[in-house]
Amino acid sequence: MKKLKDKLFEKRKPPISQYEIYRQEENFIDYYVDSDKGPIKLMLKLYSGHYKDLALAGVFLLIKSSPGWLVPIFSSAIIAVISDTPLAPNGIMQIILYFLSALFLIILNIPTHLTYIHFFSKSKRSVEAGLRGAMVRKLQQLSISFQSAMQSGKIQSKIMRDVENIEGLSTQIFELFLSTGINLIISLGVILISNWIVFLFFIAVSPIALIISRLFKNKLHNNFRELRQTVEKTSSNVMDMIELIPVTRAHAVEKTETAKITNQLEQVAQKGYKVDIVSNLFAASNWVVFTICQMICLSFTAIMAYKGFITVAQVVLYQTYFSQIIGALNTIFAVLPAISRGVDSVNSIGEILSSTDIESNKGKTKLYDLKGEYEFKNVGFKYNENSKYVLKDFSLKVNQGETVAFVGESGAGKSTVLNMIIGFIKATEGEVLIDGLNVNNIDLRSYRSNIAVVPQNTILFSGTIRDNITYGMPNVSEELLNKVIKEANLESFLKTLPEGIDTYIGEHGGRLSGGQRQRISIARAIIRNPKVIIFDEATSALDSVSEKEIQDAIENLTSNRTTFIVAHRLSTIRNADKIAFIKNGRCSEYGTYKELMDLKGDFYNLKKLQS
Repeated sequence: MKKLKDKLFEKRKPPISQYEIYRQEENFIDYYVDSDKGPIKLMLKLYSGHYKDLALAGVFLLIKSSPGWLVPIFSSAIIAVISDTPLAPNGIMQIILYFLSALFLIILNIPTHLTYIHFFSKSKRSVEAGLRGAMVRKLQQLSISFQSAMQSGKIQSKIMRDVENIEGLSTQIFELFLSTGINLIISLGVILISNWIVFLFFIAVSPIALIISRLFKNKLHNNFRELRQTVEKTSSNVMDMIELIPVTRAHAVEKTETAKITNQLEQVAQKGYKVDIVSNLFAASNWVVFTICQMICLSFTAIMAYKGFITVAQVVLYQTYFSQIIGALNTIFAVLPAISRGVDSVNSIGEILSSTDIESNKGKTKLYDLKGEYEFKNVGFKYNENSKYVLKDFSLKVNQGETVAFVGESGAGKSTVLNMIIGFIKATEGEVLIDGLNVNNIDLRSYRSNIAVVPQNTILFSGTIRDNITYGMPNVSEELLNKVIKEANLESFLKTLPEGIDTYIGEHGGRLSGGQRQRISIARAIIRNPKVIIFDEATSALDSVSEKEIQDAIENLTSNRTTFIVAHRLSTIRNADKIAFIKNGRCSEYGTYKELMDLKGDFYNLKKLQS
């Protein structure tokens, strides 16, 4: 018994394969673009490759459901034995035989039910993991503009809640069509064979329940969609609130933030209440209609027995089977809310998996041997057709190994230029050339393997300092790691920590200062030995001591590398090879620090303001 238990509950499923993830994504997209959509078609798509396990699950589901079909026959036979006149001499033996037969079928339910769950759950959980993996894979392909437009809370809700709803949809459909459907067919079949008049009466009464379904179908679907959208919005707002707690406290606006989130939570509660009322009104209406139908059928068969057309045992048989018919119909209608929820989640996930706003690198030139030469030719950029230009007629040439600093007022277009260099956004006009190649024709994954980015807001994850520095590089030698730590000016800081580089830094590095986080970010960049390095106002929020340490680390990093720096403090870019002053989306001045100061133009005036 222990071996059987261990076999049933062992961890059979290996980590989800990349092939499974890709296949689930393709299956879902095929479904989404198909004009003939439907829950059944979706299940057939998602479960392709699992049909053998599903078939075995179906067989054991039918076996474990068999007591529901056969026990009423044994019960009716037992009643027939005691109601026959005269009583049969071997009646007790017949009763015992019927009892043992029914008992065997009932006990058989446990192992067959577990076996059914084993095969079905194995398939279901694989599809669930594959679908989530497909969403994660697609998110890594989607453009940065798509990521910016869709809040992280919404994405999280789609990956977790909506996939769970689709998993529930698959369970409902599978059990609905096999167990419930077979129950319905067998019950009606037995009644038809036994008495066609009773069969016709049952057929005439049962469709009354369909009216209830038609009345509630659209209302249920609309309410679940509204609840899902409200939950997604609230999830995003809650995540924002958690991120902004330090800012909220600093400005003493806790009550305002609490009121805003509470209002959102109240909206979720109201939508949820509306869903509960409609769902349960639907369920209660079904129960009332089905129970009335059951009593009508009981009265009808009782009258037939009273008139002598059928026996009392047949009344019990018909009533039991009619209860099963009603139960099957009730089950079908009861799962309609879950099906509505699942179908809405299918549409929700489609916002990600069917999106065509992806960064496609297929067939493009791979650029692993990056030199670091850049040229902007009359580049223009705007976010959409109705918005104004962020960059207009922007032209600039950067030679290999040069350090170029971008300065200018906020909103002038400095970060837009950096995002074009990284490849996050594309020019709407003109050309951006990298080593003489148009960036639109370059495989950006190969290109980005040669660059490193140190953002203004340092992005660290929960883990150790070592984990954050070696992110994405599992086989880093201690010798290289120590060299990087020295170049990033992290040595003295790490010595103050009890566990050194293996110190756990908490969520987003919340236990560290801004300068410490920034130096870890620089170490992460150095360890990749990039050909091109990009700094986005890396010292803007630091004190003078931290700024000096960061500046020294930057000088270690920029040696013999093409470097782009967005500078807030002009004193930090004195040693840059070139400085580009960005004004109204154009490069209005370009030259060395001395040349721009001698020019006494925009850069000179801005420097005087900071003096």
